Amino acid sequence: MSKLSNTYYCMQAQLLDRTACLSGLAPLLLRLYLIPVFWMAGSSKIDFTTLMPYAGTVQWFGDYLGMPLPTLMAFLAGWAEVLGAVFLAAGFAVRWISIPLMVTMLVAAFAVHWPNGWQAIADASAPFANERVAEATMRLERAKEILTEHGNYAWLTGRGSLVIVNNGIEFSITYFVMLLSLFFSGGGRYVSLDYWLSRAFPKP
Repeated sequence: MSKLSNTYYCMQAQLLDRTACLSGLAPLLLRLYLIPVFWMAGSSKIDFTTLMPYAGTVQWFGDYLGMPLPTLMAFLAGWAEVLGAVFLAAGFAVRWISIPLMVTMLVAAFAVHWPNGWQAIADASAPFANERVAEATMRLERAKEILTEHGNYAWLTGRGSLVIVNNGIEFSITYFVMLLSLFFSGGGRYVSLDYWLSRAFPKP
């Protein structure tokens, strides 16, 4: 058994551990994926001419979500996403900025998307499909029948299939998991400002 384990660790050292020089690639790809997500979300909330959230955003936070202090909550959520996109792009304070972004994703998941279940796109054949998804599937089939009978269905679906957005927690939780990974890994070796700052100002 000892010989077998030694062989395994020797193979790992020779084959897998040599990829350590590329360890910054995964955090970089996570950051590049999340940058447009948070920039679009944040810039749709914040009016850059006043640096305050749009009135419609504040109303949505208060009337639809029922959050206290909706102006403050919209301000914090919007700027967390805007600054999060900027910091992720630079690879600066990645572990720190991941914290408010994770909080924002949890609030989105449980305050906004939770009643809709897991799925972002309604698909009755997928795991975690609930009654809402099953009903949406029935409506989708009816919509397809109407479009097939009264419209040019081939043209309408020429760039992709028709779907019903279920707006579940799937995306929010996926982004949370990606941010959690960045919280532990940081911005990545060689490809983040954090890395070069740590080289310029090493720990005492």
